[in-house]
Amino acid sequence: MIKTVHSYWAYLVLVVLLLAVIKAFSGVISKKEYDPKTFRVALFTLIVSHIQLLIGLVLYFTSSRFSLWSELGVGEVMKTAVHRLYLVEHPTINILAVALITIGYSKHKKKRLSAPKYKTLAIFYTIALLLILSRIPWDVWPN
Repeated sequence: MIKTVHSYWAYLVLVVLLLAVIKAFSGVISKKEYDPKTFRVALFTLIVSHIQLLIGLVLYFTSSRFSLWSELGVGEVMKTAVHRLYLVEHPTINILAVALITIGYSKHKKKRLSAPKYKTLAIFYTIALLLILSRIPWDVWPN
């Protein structure tokens, strides 16, 4: 059940993060004033990504894959691409992506003017989106 929730919650994360990136770039390009709607989208992105991280951590530590660390050892896990993806790359990269979302959100709140707010969100949220997209196991997602 946790795996299913993690898989389907990822759709929400991707949609909201993509919306936040689009709004940020739209604000940078059009040079419009930062509005409450953009703030809410940025905040909602932060919230849903943190919830996804928590679901992912529960899944990671309760999954049968986690026992591969002790059964196979670090060397064998790192040699096998699928084990490395699920046990190392996917969690590490996505934790980094959530950290970037958090940093971007925090930094943008400290900015006074609209242009720097949009630019900060655009940079941090776009990098986070690219990182997340790079480590989704596309061959099995959303199963």
